[in-house]
Amino acid sequence: MTTDPQGTPTNPDAAADGVRLQKVMASAGVASRRVSEDLIAAGRVRVNGKVVTELGRRIHPDTDKIAVDNIAVQLDTTRRYVMLNKPVGVVSSMQDESGRPDLREFTDQFEERLFNVGRLDAMTSGLLILTNDGDLAHVLAHPSFGVTKTYIAKVEGRVSAQTIGLLQSGIELDDGPISADKARILTSPPGDGFSLVELTLHSGRNRIVRRMMEAVGHPVVDLVRRQFGPLHLGTLRVGDVRDLTKAELGQLLTVSRAETKD
Repeated sequence: MTTDPQGTPTNPDAAADGVRLQKVMASAGVASRRVSEDLIAAGRVRVNGKVVTELGRRIHPDTDKIAVDNIAVQLDTTRRYVMLNKPVGVVSSMQDESGRPDLREFTDQFEERLFNVGRLDAMTSGLLILTNDGDLAHVLAHPSFGVTKTYIAKVEGRVSAQTIGLLQSGIELDDGPISADKARILTSPPGDGFSLVELTLHSGRNRIVRRMMEAVGHPVVDLVRRQFGPLHLGTLRVGDVRDLTKAELGQLLTVSRAETKD
């Protein structure tokens, strides 16, 4: 067994340069160096997918990926991740050419230059992620990675179980077939009133929920995105923004890394 000058066992395969793992973890806000050392020794830390228990292990924060208890850790402290409950009437753009209200109202308060992950149409409210992490944004927004979004739709008429089955089995739209990953009725009062339907899907096609409900005879009156991947809108009020918690960010990064690995 080899040791470093302080007598700490080292891995001969570890990089000779780089930064000590526990120091990187502390800088990223995971825990103090001492607690980080305990996490490493307990086998709860992975570097690039492999468990590391050597306290002398050095890593390259710019390229190596860390996970603690299988939850990803962001080592780049210049990255910012914000959740917005977008109001109706705001377009998902940083500068609308037609002069309509846009996202600058919510991003100007941050020092970082943030941009939106995906889009919500102007008449749809709900969860929108703002970030300066382009790699993460690409994975979350591109439909090929299969990150799901959940919507609550208030629609005209009484939605039946048969209609829910049709949404899940698939319908044909002008731009091709589409099916919901999940669909369920939240409320469906008797008569010709309004129903509430929850739809989960990974498609990124334009106005897809509105077009799906229109196709099955239940036009959307009001639409809210409540969930994006592992993130939930919760009690965030319309028009409010907040930074993601460390737990939320860890879940989001974990989903992102899992998708790019597949």
